[in-house]
Amino acid sequence: MLPPTRGAAVQKHPDHTPITPTAPIATATHGWRAKCLQRLVRLDLPVPRTVALSFAAVRAIAAGQPAPAAAILAAFDPAPLVSIRPSPENPDWGGPGTVLNIGLNAERHRMLADSHGHEVADALYLRFVQAYAIHVARLDPDMFDVSAPSPEALRTALRAYEQETDEPFPQDPAVQLTQALRSMARAWEGTTARLLRQAKGAPADASLGLVVQDMALGMGQGVSGSGVIQFVDSVTGLPQITGRYLSQSLGRDALARAAEGTIYLARDPRGPALEELAPEAFAALIHHGAVCRRRLREEMQIEFTLENGTLKVLDAIKVSRSSRATLKIAVALAENDIIGKDEAVLRVEPRALSELLHPQVDPRGARDVVVRGIAASPGAAVGRLVFSSAAAQASAARGESCILVRRETSPEDIRGMHAAQGVLTERGGMTSHAAVIARGLGLPCVVGASTMQLDAREKRLVAPGGRTLREGDLITLDGTAGEALAGAADMLAPALDQDFRKFLGWADEFRDIGVRANADTPEDAQVARDFAAEGIGLCRTEHMFFESDRLIVMRQMIFADDAKDRASALARLLPMQREDFIHLFEIMEGLPVCIRLFDPPLHEFLPHTREGMRELAEALDKPLSEVTRRAEALSEFNPMLGMRGVRLGIVLPEIYEMQAQAIFEATLAVGARGVKVEPEIMIPLVSAMREVELVKTRIEAVAAAVRTKRGVPFGYKLGVMVETPRAALRAGDIAQHATFLSFGTNDLTQMTYGLSRDDAGRFMSAYVNQGVFPEDPFHMLDIDGVGELLLIGAERGRHTRNDLTLSICGEHGGNPESIAFCRRAGFTYVSCSPYRVPLARLAAAHLALEDRPSLRKPEDSLK
Repeated sequence: MLPPTRGAAVQKHPDHTPITPTAPIATATHGWRAKCLQRLVRLDLPVPRTVALSFAAVRAIAAGQPAPAAAILAAFDPAPLVSIRPSPENPDWGGPGTVLNIGLNAERHRMLADSHGHEVADALYLRFVQAYAIHVARLDPDMFDVSAPSPEALRTALRAYEQETDEPFPQDPAVQLTQALRSMARAWEGTTARLLRQAKGAPADASLGLVVQDMALGMGQGVSGSGVIQFVDSVTGLPQITGRYLSQSLGRDALARAAEGTIYLARDPRGPALEELAPEAFAALIHHGAVCRRRLREEMQIEFTLENGTLKVLDAIKVSRSSRATLKIAVALAENDIIGKDEAVLRVEPRALSELLHPQVDPRGARDVVVRGIAASPGAAVGRLVFSSAAAQASAARGESCILVRRETSPEDIRGMHAAQGVLTERGGMTSHAAVIARGLGLPCVVGASTMQLDAREKRLVAPGGRTLREGDLITLDGTAGEALAGAADMLAPALDQDFRKFLGWADEFRDIGVRANADTPEDAQVARDFAAEGIGLCRTEHMFFESDRLIVMRQMIFADDAKDRASALARLLPMQREDFIHLFEIMEGLPVCIRLFDPPLHEFLPHTREGMRELAEALDKPLSEVTRRAEALSEFNPMLGMRGVRLGIVLPEIYEMQAQAIFEATLAVGARGVKVEPEIMIPLVSAMREVELVKTRIEAVAAAVRTKRGVPFGYKLGVMVETPRAALRAGDIAQHATFLSFGTNDLTQMTYGLSRDDAGRFMSAYVNQGVFPEDPFHMLDIDGVGELLLIGAERGRHTRNDLTLSICGEHGGNPESIAFCRRAGFTYVSCSPYRVPLARLAAAHLALEDRPSLRKPEDSLK
C-alpha cells in the first residue's frame, strides 16, 4: 500500500492527486497508467508513492503555466528522488520518454555515496545529468556520450552542461521537476509527436497525463536490480514465465540492455536465475501476477525493482501479444471463469484470425525485405522463384516448393497457382485475379509490387535498388505484411488447434446471420467444411474446366462447327462435371450448395501465345490458320461486358443444359447413398427477367427428363446472381422466377463505378489519398452507391416474394463492415472465400454482441 501523504491540501488539488485506493483517478482525466497504478494499489501491490497529473494540468504546463512542482514534491519525503512517466488515455499512443532520478543534486549525491557507495552514486548522478541535458535542456547528445561512469566523467558532464547553458546544473528538485514536466508536456504537443500518435489512431486533440513516482533504486547493497516479468509467451499465448532481471539497474534496463549481469527469472539450466538469487521476491512476483490476472482480468507484464531485497512494483501493462496469443489468452481466461465467453469472443478482432489460419513469418526473426506490395492474401511461404505456371508445375512435380511471380495472372495460371506455395505479381489490387484466387486457395499473395522490374524471358526480378533475384533463388513471401523476403525466414505453423475451434464455437452461439463459403473444387469445399461453413454460397463451375484433361475437351467444344458437335464435346464433359458435384455434395453432407452456371467468356479458355495456338492446332487436328482465325473471331473489345454469363446460356444453351444434367444426376447419386441434397442453381450476369425465364424453362426441361429417366423425384432451387445495376433495379421482376438473389459485389462494384477491378490498383491509392473515394471500393463495400443498389434490390425482390433468400457472395462477404451492412438489410447469409469463413463467423458474432443493450464491448482492462 502507499504510505500516507504529508499534505491533506495536496490530496484535494484538482490537477495533481496522490494515487490512493479512493482518489478520483480516471482514464479519461489522468490516462491509462495513472488508472492502472491505482488498480495495483487497490490490489495491495507494493507500488511506490505516486502523484498523478491530470490532462488539464499537463495542457496548462504546455501552454506556459508554471508546474506546481513544490506542491507535488510535498507528497514525498524530504530530499525526494522521483521519476516522471507518461500516461496518455491509450497506451498505444506512446508519449515522451520516462525521466528518472529527478531530485539528484550534489547533496543527494553525497547521501547516496554514504548509503550505496561512491560507484553507485556517481553512476546515478551521471545518468541523470545526461538524461536531463538531452531530454529536458535539449542539448547536443554527443556532448554527453560517456562510455562508463566515473568521478571524472561526472565532473565532465556537469562542466559541459554549465558551458552550454551558462548556468550550473540545477540543484533545486523543484526546479528540476518543473523543467522536466514542462519538457514532457511540450514534447507531447510537438508536430512530430502529434503525427506519430495520429498514425496510431489517436485523435488530433489526444491528451497526456503524467505520473510522478518515488524512485525505487535497483542499485546498492544486497540483492538490487530491476526487471520485467510476464506469465505467458507473447507469440504463442501459452503459460510461460518470461522476462529478464538485471542486477544494479533501473527501470526497464533489463530489456533495453542485454548486458552482463542479466539473468533469467525462473530456474533455467542455461544460467543463474532470480528464483535462486531471491526466492521470496520471486514467489511474491508470481503471487502478484496471479492477483493481477484474476482481478484485472488480463495477462499483465509487471515492471519491478529490488532494492536490498525489498520488492517494488513500478508498473504493470497488458502483455503485448500476437494474434494467436490473443485468442489463446482469451480462451484461457474464459475457461478459468475470469471472463465470460461473450467477452472472450469480443477480445479477438476478426481480422486477427487470418494470422492463425496460415503459416506466418515468426516476428522474432530477422527480415530482409526485397519487394513490397499489397497484402492480398494472408499467410507466408518459403519457396524458389519461378516465372511461369509451367515452371511451377515442374517444381511441384519434383517435390520442390516454389513462389510464382507474374506480371499479372490469368485463368491460364490456375494450375500454376495450385502448384505454387505463394503468388507475387507486379500489377493488380485486392480484387485482381491473383488476389481472389489466392484467397480461395489459401495461398499467400502479394500483388501490385510495382517497384520491382520483372523480366519473365530472362527469368529475373530486379528489386528497388538494383538487387536482382533469378529463377531458383529462395525467398519468403509474406502475404500478411505484403512483403517478399530474401532467403528462408523463420516460420510459425498455423494455430488451428482445439482452442481455435472452441473459440469459434462460442462465436457461433452469438451470431445471427449465416456464413457460407465460395468453393469451386472439392478441395475448396473440404476447407470450407473444416472451417464450419454452413454451406457453399458460390461454386464457380468454370474453374473445374481448367484441369488439363478437361481443357482440351472444352476447347473442342469451343471450336465445334454446330450444335451437334458442341453436344458431343459436352457429353464428354458431363461425367467429369457430375463427379465434381458428387464430391461437393458428399463433402458438404447435406448442407446447401449454390452452383453458379458457366460465366466467363470463351476466349479465356484459349491460349494467348503463338506456341500455344500451335499446340492447340495439333490437339484439334486443324490448320493453325483456322485455329488462329477462330480465336480472333471469339475475341471481344470488352469481354467482361460481352458474351459471357447468361448470354452464353441463351446463345449456346447446350452448356447450361449439360451442367444442369450433371447437377441433377449428382443429386440423385448422392441421395442414393443416404445424403439429402437440394442443390441451388444460380444464373450469372442477369440484367432482364426474360433471360431468367429462358434459362429456367430449359433447366426445368432437363430436370423433368432426368426425373423421368431415373424415376426418382428430387428438388432444387433456382436463383440469380445480381451483378449488374439493372438486375438490382429490376429485382422485383426477376424475383418472380427466382427463390434467391445473391449479390455478386465484385462485378456489381465494377459496373456501378465503371472501373476495371484488375486495373484500378494502378491509381486507386492516389484516389484514396486525395479523398475521391474513402476506401478502395473493391476492398470495402461502397455503402452509399453499391450498397444502395443492394438495398433497392432486396426491397423490391422481397416485395414480390416475401420468402426470398438474400445474400452476397462477392469478396466483400468476408469483410466485417459488409457483414454489418447485410445484417442491417436483413440478408440471410454472406459467402466468402473458405479461408475467410472463420473471420466472417467471428465478425458476425461481434456485431450481434455489440447490438445487445446489456452488453458493452469490453474496454482494455487498463484503460
